[in-house]
Amino acid sequence: LSILLSLLVPAHTTRSPDCGGILTPSGLRYLAEVSKPHAESVLRHDLMAPPASDPSPISPSRNQIISVKVDNFSLTLNPDTGMRLSIEVDLGITSAPSATKEMRLSILADLHVEMNPEGNLELVTSDCKPTLEEVQSSEEMDSKSSGSDVDKRINVEKICLEVSKLLLFPNERLMSLAAPFPITPSCQVQYLPLAAPMYSEQGIIISLQTTFQVAGTVIPLPVSPVPFSMPEPVSSSPSHLILAFSEHFYTSLFSALEESGALNVSLLSSLTTATLAERITQMGSLFQEDLPVVLQAVTRSSPHVVLEEDKAIVKLFLTAQIGAGSSLFQSFLSVNVDVTARLHLSVVDTRMIISVAAIEDIELSLAASDVGPVLAALLEELFLPTVREEVPAQINVVLRQGVFLPHIASFTYTDVNITIHKDYVLIPCNLQLEAKRG
Repeated sequence: LSILLSLLVPAHTTRSPDCGGILTPSGLRYLAEVSKPHAESVLRHDLMAPPASDPSPISPSRNQIISVKVDNFSLTLNPDTGMRLSIEVDLGITSAPSATKEMRLSILADLHVEMNPEGNLELVTSDCKPTLEEVQSSEEMDSKSSGSDVDKRINVEKICLEVSKLLLFPNERLMSLAAPFPITPSCQVQYLPLAAPMYSEQGIIISLQTTFQVAGTVIPLPVSPVPFSMPEPVSSSPSHLILAFSEHFYTSLFSALEESGALNVSLLSSLTTATLAERITQMGSLFQEDLPVVLQAVTRSSPHVVLEEDKAIVKLFLTAQIGAGSSLFQSFLSVNVDVTARLHLSVVDTRMIISVAAIEDIELSLAASDVGPVLAALLEELFLPTVREEVPAQINVVLRQGVFLPHIASFTYTDVNITIHKDYVLIPCNLQLEAKRG
């Protein structure tokens, strides 16, 4: 029974979200705005290309589409169901040099995001209504024959079949949301969608679960004590996107770094064995020559992150072997080091930069000694300055690359505002389409 329960418990807890995002109505408007030139390019290619049955690029007997201009392109929320895509396209059509007319192609489509069997999010068209009407013409044309000719040129069924490709975030980009991202050379983070998004008046809500890999293996993480759900904004947000990360996410991140050994640090003290012998007399018999003193700190239990209003704190539990010698390290003291440090959070492009900003508390206690008893006050006097200065510096070196946020390819984040609340961090930001390189 205990084996069965041990198999069931992880299966239950692993399906709990620890972060997520809300794409707001203003975010949808921005996606529509940047998709408009792309949609025009796709439609121009599809509508102005000669049909396969017409080997001649220009046939005087047929209507030719000579211009395609997207006049309106909008993406709005359908609460509880999905999104409404509305496109109006002005078409310039000619059948002879002297005969031109304008027609209006209107496309109304309902879209939503589903989760496919592979666990990736996929944009799906649930309904599509194209209409084609004449706007004006320079001379009278046989509207019946010309209309049918134009209908042959415009494969409305094909447009509806591929209408989602008119948006700038096709399914290839949605799949990039779940790509693994590096944190350190041996540690990776991956955000996995737990279900299809939900739709509310505030926006499209996506719940994600973070997994961390160390040396290619997914590591078990501390169980989240409280299931996390995306906190919805009380009013409509001007930001395009609101990301939220639970306290559990940050504790899991530091646990993954601990598991990978990234938090094990070597601290060079300003002390030497000779200066230490002046304070700890038994040191003199251990070392005949004067050697630099080194603290080799390793984690003795998982770190813990606590989020309060406007405050993020990490608690690190280290054991430092204090010894001398570089090639042949000889330990003479073992000290437990408990560090409570304030964290600073910022965002650059699509990465969250986490750094140890200030140490709030350090506790040193003797774990073992080869040089007799050492008073706590002396331990602090000798080693506290090194720990206070070097531990944050070394951990910030590990964290300096940042942690990639959930994002889709080609978009970055701007106008970021981070607010720390009890149990979670909220990151409202705007989307920005990256300029094409080269």
